[in-house]
Order: sequence, then structure tokens, then C-alpha cells
Amino acid sequence: MHPLTPSNTVSPVALQALLARHGHSPHALVQILRELQALQGWLPRETLSQIGAALGLTLAHVEGVAGFYRFFHTQPVGAYRVLFSDNITDRMLGSEALMADLCRRLGVSPGKLRGDGLVSVDTTSCTGLCDQGPALLINHHQVVTRMDAERVAHMADLILQRVPVAQWPAHWFEVQDHIRRADVLLGDAPAPGAALAAALARGPQAMLDEIKTSKLRGRGGAGFVTGLKWELCRQAPGEQHVVVCNADEGEPGTFKDRVLLTQRADAVFEGMTIAAHAIGARQGLMYLRGEYRYLLEPLQAVLQRRRDAHLLGAAILGVEGFDFDISIHVGAGAYVCGEESSLIESLEGKRGTPRIRPPFPVEQGYLGHPTVVNNVETFCAATHIALQGGAWWASIGTAKSTGTKIHSVSGDCERPGLYEYPFGTRIGRILEDCGARDTQAVQVGGPSGVCLSAFEFGRRIAFEDVPTAGAFMVFDRSRNMFEVARSFAHFFAHESCGFCTPCRVGTALVVKRLDKLAEGHGSRHDIDVLFELDKLMHTATHCGLGASACNPLRDTILKFRPAYEQHLKSLHFEPGFDLDAELSIARRMTGRDDPAAHLENPS
Repeated sequence: MHPLTPSNTVSPVALQALLARHGHSPHALVQILRELQALQGWLPRETLSQIGAALGLTLAHVEGVAGFYRFFHTQPVGAYRVLFSDNITDRMLGSEALMADLCRRLGVSPGKLRGDGLVSVDTTSCTGLCDQGPALLINHHQVVTRMDAERVAHMADLILQRVPVAQWPAHWFEVQDHIRRADVLLGDAPAPGAALAAALARGPQAMLDEIKTSKLRGRGGAGFVTGLKWELCRQAPGEQHVVVCNADEGEPGTFKDRVLLTQRADAVFEGMTIAAHAIGARQGLMYLRGEYRYLLEPLQAVLQRRRDAHLLGAAILGVEGFDFDISIHVGAGAYVCGEESSLIESLEGKRGTPRIRPPFPVEQGYLGHPTVVNNVETFCAATHIALQGGAWWASIGTAKSTGTKIHSVSGDCERPGLYEYPFGTRIGRILEDCGARDTQAVQVGGPSGVCLSAFEFGRRIAFEDVPTAGAFMVFDRSRNMFEVARSFAHFFAHESCGFCTPCRVGTALVVKRLDKLAEGHGSRHDIDVLFELDKLMHTATHCGLGASACNPLRDTILKFRPAYEQHLKSLHFEPGFDLDAELSIARRMTGRDDPAAHLENPS
């Protein structure tokens, strides 16, 4: 075995040390699997059985968890595991051709392990690097940005020469923040501890009142009123309350939280601490998406600095009885874990299946405790509100959408990156600022958001008009909006957790219909069926993933119908395969090839 290839087994001593670090807790299963895989490359069944026995879990449970997350491997993978980001913006920049070139140079098929075990190459969902794509992940914890033909050729040589990733060119791993327009959150950073001191001086109830006065709404997409969420959690019975930061921004086209975690980590952790004081929590958890694994050590360093400065841990800033600390849980690749109840399930060491609600997390969340879950941008905003006051924040934006919003702009524009504006800003203003030209459409809020055509660019970003979680993907008139919607459909089908039939089957049926259209076998009947699938999934699925999976499909059919109709072969039903060709086996078996053995109209 080559020294770069991890061992297929881990020593009992190493395994026990790993389990001990996590207190032999079954709730740490996802973290244990992640760290164990880093040691040995993949997760053999024998190892999963050992873990189950040590944690008091069945093998079926451990295998179920390992099989749920796309970054866990229960079959051997290459010593070099290359995953190309497969978001539509990466494809627009040529990622498919680059991946094909790398596979050719390495002599490996996509999704397969090379015969000698050296390398495997595949795709993964959006890596949160849309402003500097095409991007890829190496061994799940190293990112490479701005891929081009020259880098592909060099990378292939390095892999074939078995050069360790740590010795690859350092500039390949540079992740630029691309802050193009800053306002409150991306402007001057507050001094660490200043906002927390202001919150402590007010007291828990008064701080909660400031959050309510600000009318701050969650920045993760749903837009729930933050002050109400905190108040409900504070009032929920229970001896222990929990604060969770959702840093799992898996929505394709979104990367704002990545920059906030890089540039404003203190403000995010401070916002979590302010929330903890307001609701009476002692435990904080950050759920960091697996694609941002490279941020783990820098974030842990920030946490340690805050502990040393008495901004975390026992007796924060000398306040007796206020003991609060934060730990970081790293995800393993599952878009659905961006939904708060799925995220909590993952934090508890389980598959990320959305919970049935009620009860809501504010009543029974992490390990049954009342739990506040907000995203990175929301906690950052809470820090500024603690410093400047709720009335100040409410004076920015609109009456129903207060404050600022950060937009992750990518696609067909001269200056991709982060743009922060007060709520109420026109779509057209953002397009002008980012240097977009001849724009055909903008996908706001990611695939689960809304697709706007050119006549709608006068609309405004606001919960009462165009709500968004932050993604802002630009498509000029050279793009085929049918192919954009088809890419998003494949994404949703891949990311469905499989729990409910309407989503599991519905997303697959949507993909089949769109693939049929793409292959030239489409009819108006297929478009009618797509509309019916949209209605079914919107009303019958278990969680928001299935309910929103057809959003880009519905918008593009309504606004860009010619892009679909060019794929229609007939106005009536058209089979998705050649019926006459299907009879070829029967003709060979019977020795017939006369006209009666063929369909009259095989086309």
C-alpha cells in the first residue's frame, strides 16, 4: 500500500482515544465517523460495527447514518478524492470539460475508483465558492478555486507523482472574500466584547425587548421574527436551554456566511452569546457545513481567544452565573440539514431527516431542550443591535423588512462577490453594481427561491416583495433557462432525504421528464405532467425541500416557455424511448424482420 493511502483499519487504541474525546456519546456519532474516516480513508462495515458496539448502537443505525451523508464512504475511495462543484455557475465556467480532462489525464472514470486505488473523481453539490469557480474539494477538507486547463494539467501530474496535497501550490487554495459593497454587517467590525457588555448591562429581558423592537427577521430564508423565537424559547419550560448557529448554507449560489465566518467570526459568536444571555442558555453549538471544513481551525482559534478574554466560558465578563460556551459540529454533506429540525437531528448523531412539527425546536430541540436556531447572518445582526439599539436597526430598510441583507452574487457579471444593501433595494440596482450585461434572468434565493425575468428587475428585495436567503445568480441571454431548471431539478433529486414518497419519487419523476425533453422526446403532455408534479409536491411533501423543489421549474416554464417548447417533438404524447427498437430482441429470437414485425410509425 502506498504511504499516501490511509489504512483500512484503525488500531483499537486510536479508536478508543477518538471515542474518549467525544465522551463515548452516541450523539457525537457524525463527528466520530468524520474523524475516523479522516484517519483511514473510508468506513468499512467492520469499523462501523466496532463503533456501534462501543456506543451502544445497532449496526443498522450506524450504517444508516454513514449512508445518509455524501461525504461518508462505505466503499473504498482514492487516496486523492477530487470532487468538482457541480452548481450551475460552475458549469457555466466550464467545470464539466475540466473534470473530463482531469479524468482523461488520470485514467479514471467519473464516480469510479482507479484500479490502483490512487484517485477517484466525482461531482458534489455547490461548495459555496460560486464567486471564484470552477471550484473543487480535495479529500473533503481542502478547497481549490479558479480551476482552469493549466491547473488541471498540473494537478494531474501532482497526483500521478503522488505529491501530498500539503505540497501543492499554495495559491490554489486561496479563497478570496470579494466584498464588493459593505454596509452595516460587512463594514467596520465591532470590538470583541463591546456588544456583549452592552447586552449584559441591559439585562436579559431588556435585550430581548431590543431585538423585538428591531423587527429583525431570520436571514436563513424563512424570515421568522427573531425576537419572537427568542421569547418563545425563553418562556419554554426546561432546566437547560440551547443556542444553535446554522452555518450550513447549502443553498446553491450562497456564500455570504462563508465570508462572515472568515471576516466576522467574533460578531457571530458574540451574537450567539447575547442570545444565550437573553434566553438563559448555557450551551451553544455551531453546525458548520462539511464543505467549510477548512474553516474549523480558524474558528476554534477565535473561540479560544474569546475564552481567554472571558467572553466565553465561566463567569463571562465577571457576570456570576452566566456560564456559556460554544462547540463546533462539522456536517458531512447533506443539503437538507439546512432545515433546522434536520440540523438538530444531525447534531444528535442521526440521519438528517426533518422532524414532524409541532413540537418546534423552541419547545423541544437539541436533546429535547428548548433551542434557538438562527443562521450566521442573523447572529451577526444581533450583535450590531445590541451595540446600537433596536430602533436604530428598525430605521434601516422597510417597515416590514428592517436592516440590511447580504447578497451572494455570481454568474454572468463582471464583479461576482458580496453586496450588502438595505432591504428595499431594486433588483436592477444590484445588477448595475455587479456589472451584469444583457441579463435574461436572475435566480434569487437559490433554486428554492424565485426566478425573475427582465421585466421584473424593478422589484425590490424584501420579505413583502422578493424574499431571499442571499443567493443572487445572474443569467445573460446566452443561457438556456431550460438547462438551468434541469440542473436544479437534478440537485433536488440528489439531495432529497428520501423520507417521504412525494419528494423521493416526485423529484425523480421531474428529472425523468426533463431528461426526456432534453433528449428530444418531449411533448406538451410532458409539460402538463410537470405542472401536476409541482402541485402534488408543493402540498404533500414532509418538509420545505420537496415543497420548493419545483419552484425553478414552475418559474421558468411560465417565464421562459420557448426554452421548453424547442425540445417538443409532438403536441401529443411522445414516448421517452424508441418503441420499434424495443422489439429488436423479439425479432432476433423469432428470426423475423418483415414489415409486420415492425411498428408502422416507429418515430
